[in-house]
Amino acid sequence: MPERRSPAAGPVAALDIGGTKIEAGVVDHTGCILSRVRVGTPRFAGTPGDPHAAEELFELCVDTVRRAISAAGPCGPPAACADHPPRPVAALGVGCGGPMSRTGASGELLGVSPLNIPQWRGFPLAERLVDELALPVGLDNDAKALALAEGAHGAAVGVQNYLAMVVSTGVGGGIVLDGRLLDGRATNAGHIGHVVVVPDGRRCACGARGCLEAEVSGSAIEAATGAPAREAGSGLRRRCGRLVGRAVASVCNLLDLDLAVVSGTVAIGYGRPFIDSAQEELDRLARLEYSSGARIRLGGLGPDGPLVGAARVGFAALGAGRPA
Repeated sequence: MPERRSPAAGPVAALDIGGTKIEAGVVDHTGCILSRVRVGTPRFAGTPGDPHAAEELFELCVDTVRRAISAAGPCGPPAACADHPPRPVAALGVGCGGPMSRTGASGELLGVSPLNIPQWRGFPLAERLVDELALPVGLDNDAKALALAEGAHGAAVGVQNYLAMVVSTGVGGGIVLDGRLLDGRATNAGHIGHVVVVPDGRRCACGARGCLEAEVSGSAIEAATGAPAREAGSGLRRRCGRLVGRAVASVCNLLDLDLAVVSGTVAIGYGRPFIDSAQEELDRLARLEYSSGARIRLGGLGPDGPLVGAARVGFAALGAGRPA
């Protein structure tokens, strides 16, 4: 996949904000993680968008970024990456659950309203981070960030048309078409978690029924079974895989894609049976000549994918590292 790089840029700070965890790090342009700090995302059962809770969560994110930058140290990367010269962080890249909206007079800065993070509703995250950290900030959906990471360093290297998915606390997606990451009007293109896969199925946080996220996300599995998603039996794991394959088939038929890369804690934890079931369902439903060869793979970056993806968003904020 074509990519612009600036040899003088980086490393960058990276921040991944999810419904279960917040992770920050410092990452160089090769995808090498120089430091990492992880904290749990506070649970919140109050009124969505509560200003006090929103501010507490923001302060936790800022503190986590600062700790990660400090952990990278003034002397640069550890021995494993010692061939890369040390530099101060050039930007901050952020991957966060969506949906998102454009804010500010120019419409460039993004407000976030993650369905699985009720503290934030239209929260001006990018603008606040710029003010707080005095760095260039790039912000995008976490699954779109993963698409950048897998295209640069993972399972989609060299692929021009693919979907990247996160199946974790929630479900998200990012699409690269003809070598370009799709944005859409408000940067929400690729939101595969809200493709309906079970008509009249479980109620989704978005208000609809039968969305992929309502059927296969970690939070949905826990709500349905009363147990953590990691404890699901083989039958449920295969069902989740089939439903992912069903959604992927619709996207491949629609957009003429070659590949779907699936990552996230649920996908990684469920492993081969999950992926095999997804591929079987994709094969059953993608029968057109151009879509019948589409493949599903586990992400090549494993648990590092979200942080490396956030870093790619940071490099993109500097004009380097985004598919062009």
